[in-house]
Amino acid sequence: MLQVIENDFLKISSSTHGGELHSIQSKKTNTEYLWNGNPDFWKYHAPILFPIVGKVKDGKYKVDGKTYELPQHGLARVREFSLKNCEDNKLTYELIYSEDTLKVYPYKFSLYISYELIDNNLKVSYKVTNLDDKTIYFSIGAHPGFMCPIKDNESLNDYYFEFNKKETADLMTLDMNVGLISHNTIPYLNNENTIPLHKELFKNDALIFKNLDSNLISIKSKNHNQSLSMDFTGFPYMGLWAMPTGCPFVCIEPWFGHADFVDFDGELKDKAGIQLLEIGKEFNCSYSIIVTE
Repeated sequence: MLQVIENDFLKISSSTHGGELHSIQSKKTNTEYLWNGNPDFWKYHAPILFPIVGKVKDGKYKVDGKTYELPQHGLARVREFSLKNCEDNKLTYELIYSEDTLKVYPYKFSLYISYELIDNNLKVSYKVTNLDDKTIYFSIGAHPGFMCPIKDNESLNDYYFEFNKKETADLMTLDMNVGLISHNTIPYLNNENTIPLHKELFKNDALIFKNLDSNLISIKSKNHNQSLSMDFTGFPYMGLWAMPTGCPFVCIEPWFGHADFVDFDGELKDKAGIQLLEIGKEFNCSYSIIVTE
């Protein structure tokens, strides 16, 4: 079921299925900024990644010596959430553990997602609560796709990513054969803050950064001043992705955690980037999408 909220600047819609955002539309120009979910390219709009980001090795992982299976990006994006609150400017959804989720993720949890309109900003918040009688372990991340180009007379080559600080940063690299992180890194940005967009940019899959100095990234055009930015303050990992075969969107993905390393064979609690949450505690994080016109 879709829910819609709007203010003077933006109109958004989201769904109980996956708690997923479906649309971010400008009230001023009627521009749609979020990817439309065309299954010929990619059927999602902005899935929530929980309790893993990316893949676990062979689709399997271990907790207390027992093996479980999870598909890429976990369970949240294919589960039905409950609508907990619907206000003029804010929507809140909850996914709570069940007998079904315990079969693939053996922890009792509650996951809240909220979408809040604040002028020309959309604030997306996640809250994970430990409802278990033991410490729980998880990763969480966002995977929104944004229309690129946003105008019919433009191409991908007219656009670029821009960070709000100069970066000297390496890329974490993916082994494309298995979709896992290798231990090799590649020098990528050298005191730079822009990445030109073009079809070949993602030929080796996602660009993955760790601990950037920036907390803001924008998608900008060479031809006009309309832009979309994301404030990802606090997220340790940033993935940038589009289909390597070419597509009319790009994804900006802030993460707490990442796919397994190619040689990882330990317990979930030992996984790189994993978050731990003690009994009764909450984990909170948020990012904001800013539309500038």
